Amino acid sequence: MVKRLDVLIVGAGAAGMMCAIEAGRRGRSVRLIDHARAPGEKIRISGGGRCNFTNLEAGPHAFLGENPRFATSALKRYTQHDFIKRVDRAGIAWHEKTLGQLFCDDSAKQIIRMLTDDIREVGASLSLGLSVDHLARVDEGFEAALSDGTTVQATSLVLATGGKSIPKMGATGWAYDTARTLGLRVTETRPALVPLTFDPDWLAKWSVLSGLSVDAVVSTGKTAFREGMLFTHRGLSGPSILQISSYWREGEPIVLKMAPDEDVYARLKAAQSDNGKQMAHTALGHIAPRRLADVIAEQEGVKRKLAEVGDKTLRSLDQAVNGWSVKPTGSEGYRTAEVTLGGVATDELDQQTMQAKRVPGLYVIGEAADITGWLGGYNFQWAWSSGWAAGQHC
Repeated sequence: MVKRLDVLIVGAGAAGMMCAIEAGRRGRSVRLIDHARAPGEKIRISGGGRCNFTNLEAGPHAFLGENPRFATSALKRYTQHDFIKRVDRAGIAWHEKTLGQLFCDDSAKQIIRMLTDDIREVGASLSLGLSVDHLARVDEGFEAALSDGTTVQATSLVLATGGKSIPKMGATGWAYDTARTLGLRVTETRPALVPLTFDPDWLAKWSVLSGLSVDAVVSTGKTAFREGMLFTHRGLSGPSILQISSYWREGEPIVLKMAPDEDVYARLKAAQSDNGKQMAHTALGHIAPRRLADVIAEQEGVKRKLAEVGDKTLRSLDQAVNGWSVKPTGSEGYRTAEVTLGGVATDELDQQTMQAKRVPGLYVIGEAADITGWLGGYNFQWAWSSGWAAGQHC
């Protein structure tokens, strides 16, 4: 027996739950399914368990893709302020941490509970531990054979399963594969918001700094981010590195500025004038973290008193601290990536509704589409906004 309904949403993450709520609120019969045992797993683990649920600065400037401006319509029609009002109505206390990033005071589970309560309230159905075994286009829309042996027909199908990042949580490329099968173009996908790795020779010199965190400006080309940077036993991590990883490509260098508020050369010259007997690495340790200063001085071969160091060497130390060009060999991959860059091409989708232009009734939302945000709540806002937009129409 085939069960008929208006909307089948595959993927009970942030975007899928938002879409289910909005479509259900319009009186549509909605079934939301997910192969996981619990909804909103990425919400649950985000922000150290407190969910960085949006960003006060959310806007098209903070997104990547073939056409980042595609996100403008959804982001303007359902804004970060709209979602904040929703959180406030649910009685969830929150705070701004830094750079416009908003977190729950208590737990990310509060956001999940708010969404699942809304799903029940609008009469949508949520089925977990359930996946699509086979999908076909039919005259009435879409027919899906599910893993429990049942079959459903839906007028609208919403792809909301996200990308490939964090496979241990069950992430797959199902949305991309399904979109291709239905005739849509999918852009190249790659891990994003991910730590960068380096070759053994680099690690042999610098892994001694593993665990050291510094405030840094990290850049590639014309793009730069200033946030924390962390040395690891595999390479570099921390918010500034995760941000730049979305823009970096293999073979390209990144430039590290690890004392961004300091003129290192001028400070060293002043120290040389004041106390030429001071060791160069000691003087550098008053400008940059001591561990970093010691290793840089050693790598530059500067274990001498300041009075014995010429201008060329002082400028080399300045360059090593505030103009260090390094070339990663890769990233830690989807295993630790927070998001997937790329996805269903936005020129295949209507920016007002998220519906596929050439496949009526098919919608692509959230991370499944080729829109990727910066670190700091931007990707959740895209999930809320795109899910809301599709929910008004599907």
